[in-house]
Amino acid sequence: MNMSLRTRLSISYALVAVLLVGSISVFTNIFLHSQFQQYVINQQETKNLQIANLVDQQLGASIIPWNPKDAKATAALDNIGMNVLEQGLILKVYDSKGNNLWDATVHNNGMCNRILTTMASNMQKNYPNANAGYVEKSYTIKNGTVKVGYYGPFFLNDNDLAFISTFNLALIIIGAISLIVALLLAFLIARRISDPIRKVILTAEKISRGDYGGRISEKSSTKELAHLITAVNDLASALQTRDKLQKRLTADVAHELRTPLATLQSHLEAMIDGVWPADKERLVGCHEEILRVNRIVGGLEELAKYDGENLKLKKSKFQLKRLAQSVAANFAAQARANGIEIVVEGDEVEVFADKDKISQVIINLLANAIKFSGREGNVKIKVKGEVKGEVKGEKEDASGDSRAVITVSDEGEGISRQDLPHIFERFYRADDSRSRTTGGSGIGLAIVKGIVEAHGGSVSVESEKGKGTSFRVEF
Repeated sequence: MNMSLRTRLSISYALVAVLLVGSISVFTNIFLHSQFQQYVINQQETKNLQIANLVDQQLGASIIPWNPKDAKATAALDNIGMNVLEQGLILKVYDSKGNNLWDATVHNNGMCNRILTTMASNMQKNYPNANAGYVEKSYTIKNGTVKVGYYGPFFLNDNDLAFISTFNLALIIIGAISLIVALLLAFLIARRISDPIRKVILTAEKISRGDYGGRISEKSSTKELAHLITAVNDLASALQTRDKLQKRLTADVAHELRTPLATLQSHLEAMIDGVWPADKERLVGCHEEILRVNRIVGGLEELAKYDGENLKLKKSKFQLKRLAQSVAANFAAQARANGIEIVVEGDEVEVFADKDKISQVIINLLANAIKFSGREGNVKIKVKGEVKGEVKGEKEDASGDSRAVITVSDEGEGISRQDLPHIFERFYRADDSRSRTTGGSGIGLAIVKGIVEAHGGSVSVESEKGKGTSFRVEF
């Protein structure tokens, strides 16, 4: 049977309260009865000694030997015996020769029997397993012997039983109050825990339906719940961003494909209708549009290959500066044609990475730098190794806490501040100069980011409009 968290917590708290109070009650009763019984036994022994001393004093004050006709002495013994009998004790007094001087069973046998019967009934009712019965103890005094009979090994009178009943009632009341308090605490704590979870569930359900706008604003002092709330909010933000990017990608792809396809359609329709002749010039134009569509599709395939967890790296050790020099040499002719000089400088840094993928990063960054540098200018590639935040010098450092940094800087037109956060997005072009007329598809920097992040690194950019751009890659 499925139960809510609030119900489960309430039941758990109630069970804990019942078990704790029940256990405390049981052990307290066992301890109390054990100690109370020993207390009663000790008190009985003390009372017996007091009675023996009292009789000893009375006999010592009387005429020796004992004279049964001495009314004053007999009255004193009668007074002692009856007082003792009223306390549930049966007194017997003997002189030094063993003669019976006073016997409660002879003096009032009926009352003795009633007292013993009442005691036996009470003990059987409250302590059926006490193995109790009539007990008689003898005490030697100066002028004889005193025997005190009672129901033993212990007997609880009405006051004692009333005390124990009151104590048990107090335990029951404490147990009931504890149960009520436990249920109230369980309700409050369960509510404090379940409310954030319920909101997390509602937000997760919205996410499952494609509604990524919901966020959990409630804070929780419980560490795990706080982490859960943060994780769900981050998940919603990530999915919302991905959804926007996916929709934008779809729109961008549609936009990129629409123009060449529309051009092809209009050209082919014109040639089919005889408006334009199907000559070489028209066919070359159609072919160029087809190549353009093919470049867009190829770019998408390349982006899918370099994006996300599907990227497989084949790592090896190589010199990063030498790789940058090799890439720069391939772009030398194109750069010279535009009056641009490519400068490679920095340290000899050995890295463990996928050489082909890192080469693609440098190619994309260098191609962008040359493309948007305009006519004449410098493009600088700088390689350095950093160890614990310090720049690495001539000597190689064998410590593992190091990173490689490559910077590609140009003196071109720069990127406006509002465009900087978006330049690594797919198909994003900052302005009209970065349009399809330049031949760019807007995925080169997205590929750079995918490769660098697959290596556990990061890529950042600094730019100022009209003064140039600098890309920094760390891994």
